[in-house]
Amino acid sequence: MARMVMCKKLGRELPGLAYKPFPNELGQRIYDSISQDAWKLWLEHFKMILNEYRLAPADPRTTEILYQQAEQFFFGENAQLPPDYRPPPSKG
Repeated sequence: MARMVMCKKLGRELPGLAYKPFPNELGQRIYDSISQDAWKLWLEHFKMILNEYRLAPADPRTTEILYQQAEQFFFGENAQLPPDYRPPPSKG
């Protein structure tokens, strides 16, 4: 049975992540309070950031930007999605 969390991003109880995504305090906060569904939204958002800023995944500065952007995405001002938000249908 999946571990349930009260997702800070989506505002409802949903299955949580199976492991901490980052080896730091932010990773623990995400593990404790972000759902799998919100994490999927983040992955899409981060792909956009990588492309827009032309970041190289192996560059140490990319990790710093990743943490800053994740903090803002999940816990920053206006981070929670509107109550009537419905994710787009899955492709394929």
